[in-house]
Amino acid sequence: MPGQIRVNREGPLAEIVFDHPERRNAITGDMWRTIPRVAAELDADESVRVVVLRGEGDVAFVSGADISQFEEQRSGEGSKTYDLENSIAFDAISSISKPVIAAIHGFCIGGGCAIALTADLRYCADDAVFAIPAARLGLGYQAGGIATLSRIVGEPRAKEIFMTARRFDAHEAEAMGLVNRVLPKAELNAFIQKTVEAIGENAPLTLKAAKAAFVDLARAESKRRPDEVRQAIRDCMQSEDYAEGVRAFLEKRRPAFRGR
Repeated sequence: MPGQIRVNREGPLAEIVFDHPERRNAITGDMWRTIPRVAAELDADESVRVVVLRGEGDVAFVSGADISQFEEQRSGEGSKTYDLENSIAFDAISSISKPVIAAIHGFCIGGGCAIALTADLRYCADDAVFAIPAARLGLGYQAGGIATLSRIVGEPRAKEIFMTARRFDAHEAEAMGLVNRVLPKAELNAFIQKTVEAIGENAPLTLKAAKAAFVDLARAESKRRPDEVRQAIRDCMQSEDYAEGVRAFLEKRRPAFRGR
C-alpha cells in the first residue's frame, strides 16, 4: 500500500512525516492506523522534547484522507470503523504530553486541516491553502472535530469554513487564528528549527504541566481532570529541574534541564 508515516529524529526533535507525495500526502487507512503507535512511542521517549508534524515534498502538508479508498473503506458499516480510526489518530497526537508543532506548506485540506488542529502551535508557509470540503463530498464530520475548530477560530468562522467548503489562503488563516504565523516558504524550516531549539531549552516538566492544563481546559467541564493537572504542577515543584532553574537564575547562567 503506498503512503507511510515516517519518523525523523535529531537531538530533542522528532518529526512525524506524512509521506505520500504522489497523492499530495493524502492519508491512507494504514497511515491512520500507524499514527497512534508512533505518537505513543514519541511520547514515551524521554529524549524527545518537541514533536513536529510535516508533509513530505514541496506540494502539500496533508491534502486530506485518501479519497481513492472511500468506496472500499468509508461506506456502509465500514465508515464507522474508518471514523473511529480517524478519531483515535487525532486523539493520539493531541495526547502527546510534549509540545507539538505543525509545519504547514501547500495543501492543508480536510483531514490535513484536522491533523494540523491537533498541534499546539501551527506555523505555515505563504503558499499554504486550507479548506474543509466535507460538504462537497457528502461526508458527515464528527462533532469533536467541529468543536475543536470552533474553539480555535470561533463559531462564526467555523460555520463558514464548513458550510461554504471554500479554500482560503495562509494570511486569512492567520487572521482567523488558525495558524500562529505565516512565513515565506524558504524560511519556514529555519524558523521551525529555531522554535524547536528555543522550546528544547525549557524545562520539560513545566511544558508538560502547561500542556496538561491546556488539554484539560479544552474538555467539557464535566470531563475535566483537575487532579492530574495539580499533580503535574507538583511534579514540577519537586523536580531537580526546578532547583536547577533557581540556581541558574541566581548564578546568571543558562539552566541545563533534564526533565526530572
